[in-house]
Amino acid sequence: MTKTSTASPVLFNQKGYDHFHEFLGQENFTKIFILVDSNTHVHCLSSFLQKLETQLEVEVLEIEVGEEIKTIETCSSLWEALSDLGGDRKSLLVNLGGGVVTDLGGFVAAAFKRGIACVHFPTTLLSMVDAALGGKNGVNLGALKNQVGIIRKPEMVVIDMTFLETLASSEMRSGLAEMLKHGLIADEDYWNRLKSLKDLDLTDLEDLIKESIVIKEQVVAQDPLEKGLRKSLNFGHTLGHAIESYFLENPAKQKLLHGEAVAAGMVLAAYLSTELEGFPKEKRDEINHVIHSIYGKTDFTEEDQKKIINLLKFDKKNEGGKINFVLLRQIGAPVIDREVPNTLIHEAFRYYLTPQEDAQSE
Repeated sequence: MTKTSTASPVLFNQKGYDHFHEFLGQENFTKIFILVDSNTHVHCLSSFLQKLETQLEVEVLEIEVGEEIKTIETCSSLWEALSDLGGDRKSLLVNLGGGVVTDLGGFVAAAFKRGIACVHFPTTLLSMVDAALGGKNGVNLGALKNQVGIIRKPEMVVIDMTFLETLASSEMRSGLAEMLKHGLIADEDYWNRLKSLKDLDLTDLEDLIKESIVIKEQVVAQDPLEKGLRKSLNFGHTLGHAIESYFLENPAKQKLLHGEAVAAGMVLAAYLSTELEGFPKEKRDEINHVIHSIYGKTDFTEEDQKKIINLLKFDKKNEGGKINFVLLRQIGAPVIDREVPNTLIHEAFRYYLTPQEDAQSE
């Protein structure tokens, strides 16, 4: 279990369920609501209910799958459902799902009746190492990521590793991107161990997940409201979120998973880091090689690049009209609030799109 004064306890497998049931016994809840999406309803809900030990009435709320459903309209429908089903201030909301479910469910819980308790049971690798941690909750505005939300921690996070057995390999790779990011901003040894993983093995994965959680929770504990250090967790996300939003709203493009977009964003940020912070070229090229070997290469036309750069103005980290990036001076040494000219961003895209042997010869 990990816990700090600003973080929720994070528990694994049976110990997590034991702690959750102890928590249920200590609190005077009136009803349990379980939020799922249509995937977790099919693949995870039955297993969860078999392990759930309670005499309380349980209601299941279901939403559709996908980033498109992460809207204030979905929240409104859930608030109406909670009210219609007799939810009160002593209700508990269990968020059983990936990042969309934990982000949206946390926000729904924070606002309903001015705040009810919630517990996250993340079911994807991405949500286990990132979305369910740190207390960030919220929804998108159209295709713009996480524009409305609040920082409010869940009562606890319970990680059931068996849920990962239900995931497609693309979803596992999406989660791996956040773990790679943790290594790049905080721990080069961790990065080196992750980059050598050709195929994720669940046997070794639990310890790596625990390390990733520790890295994120240590950062969040020092800066819970994202005034400074916590911004380092956005490495690769400034362009990554813009890429994700652009591909989400463009019907001619195949949607990218969050981790796929962030992976591209990390290669771009590595190039910018070399140009602006003196980040070693050999490390830049190593990041490029590792990311491309895992995620392949996404094609960006000149027009795509212009529209993605235009979306940067909506990034949450911007202040006073300035677009702020997280860059690296070294692996494990991030630099926050760095302004980057658009001309250099175009150069970063050219580097990303250049065949690796040609890029490394520059």
